[in-house]
Amino acid sequence: MLVLFFLIGCAMNQKPKLRQGTFYSEEQGKAELKRLESMYHNATEWEERKLMLRKNILKGMNLWPLPTRTPLNAVISSKRELDGYTVENVYFESIPGFYVCGNLYRPLNDSVKHPIILCPHGHFPADSLGGYGRFRPDQQKRCATFARMGATVFSYSMFGWGESIRQLDTTAIIEKPVVAVIDKNHGIPLALTMQTWNSMRVIDFMETLTGIDPTKIAITAASGGGTQTFLLAALDDRVSVSVPVVMVSCHFFGGCNCESGMPIHQSEDHFTNNAEIAAMIAPKPMLMISDGADWTKNEPTVEYPFIKRTYSFYNAENNVENVHFPLGVHDYGYEKRVPVYSFMAKHLGLNMAAVTNNDGSIDESKSKLESAAIMLAFSSKNPHPQNALIGKYAIEKELKGLQ
Repeated sequence: MLVLFFLIGCAMNQKPKLRQGTFYSEEQGKAELKRLESMYHNATEWEERKLMLRKNILKGMNLWPLPTRTPLNAVISSKRELDGYTVENVYFESIPGFYVCGNLYRPLNDSVKHPIILCPHGHFPADSLGGYGRFRPDQQKRCATFARMGATVFSYSMFGWGESIRQLDTTAIIEKPVVAVIDKNHGIPLALTMQTWNSMRVIDFMETLTGIDPTKIAITAASGGGTQTFLLAALDDRVSVSVPVVMVSCHFFGGCNCESGMPIHQSEDHFTNNAEIAAMIAPKPMLMISDGADWTKNEPTVEYPFIKRTYSFYNAENNVENVHFPLGVHDYGYEKRVPVYSFMAKHLGLNMAAVTNNDGSIDESKSKLESAAIMLAFSSKNPHPQNALIGKYAIEKELKGLQ
């Protein structure tokens, strides 16, 4: 009861404040969900709150108003044809002089329009470039399998990861990532702003491609990428399917500044948590993957029922699902990818038969693992264009000038 009184008091006097990491105990998180449930009871009340939340989250990110959408100047190159899909290297400017880099996976069949799947990534450490970010084997397998199922997929790097580390530290070597250097340059509040804006511009880029279905746009990633997933789904109405993996929690707010380093969860005008933000995509389809080893361990009994209540306002409870792995760990491993493939196939109209063995298991063996060196859009031998912004202050200044 004391916890509930504390939360009610906070809700009545919300000053700008960062909610980071394990900001609440599990019981405090549950109490806040109860408080939120008392604030809206139907779709009309929820829609009003959702508009308020969206505005204040964007304000907290310094993305209100949204920047002007400038030319992307996208470059697609180095096409490789593999078993049932192709891979290409891509870069484009999300703002003039800042380059988003990634890899585009496309089905070979060009006779139909393909759904779109965005694949950012999380903060999984490694001792080589091939184990980082979008180059990780699990990310490559996921993207290639989606493409073989019939989706056009874009796998892209976080702010300060991959090629963009050179825009923040000109002494960094793209091919030889150093954890301390990446943490220093990525782990700044600006990363939250840029990653959200970059994801919006990824959709802009994908909509320029031929042979895509702009009415079917999904996003999925794990950990910090899971945060990017539900934030984009909450803030951009073009997203039609959301699959955040091992991230949705009412007591944990993300441990990196790229997730919670700006006042997106609490200001003078609002308070919220990641479970409520995830619910903002309702009534569109969402699958939440959780496990017993991290902050999502209570998801089946705490966050999922709370979010399902929101879907009930639209009589759309069947559109939200939770798959829990009580013995699982914090990853996007094969066991977690399997239900995601099924969910994407169901809601995007993808071909599960293309990746299913005779015994019903999912076959990822035709998803080739490429060398990170092949997948790079920029490298030591192929540097960024001369207009590339250098340093966080230059990036902040350019972004500010577009608002």
